[in-house]
Amino acid sequence: MTDFIREGRLFRVTGFLPSHRQLFLTSHATLVDRTTTQVEVSVGHVELMFLKPLYRNGLHIRRATSDEFGVLSERHGIPAEDAAYTWMLDRDGDSFVVGGNPSWREAEYELMGEWQSLYDQPWPPEFPAESGYVD
Repeated sequence: MTDFIREGRLFRVTGFLPSHRQLFLTSHATLVDRTTTQVEVSVGHVELMFLKPLYRNGLHIRRATSDEFGVLSERHGIPAEDAAYTWMLDRDGDSFVVGGNPSWREAEYELMGEWQSLYDQPWPPEFPAESGYVD
């Protein structure tokens, strides 16, 4: 299992497309947290989400443990077959999304030119970038 961990960064919920059931979270390069990359996370096929608008200490996206899923299932009526698609967004387990495997993209901000979403770029872009999935 591969977690997505970017701690010490400010992430924001930057969009949700209801027609595609797609959630976006973004961390821009800032002097405050001394980062030089832009990081974006996308979760598709969202069925249910419990989010904070800001994640001041970064993200730690991982599959919910069986104990966590048991609590969420009871509280929110999540069917047992969705256990494999329930993703915790922070280390404390205060936020979660039920949806497809989260994907992420990261690139040096200065190489990107004008700001635009990495998910709006032809992939792979003309500048160095990394990407992956949480599974």
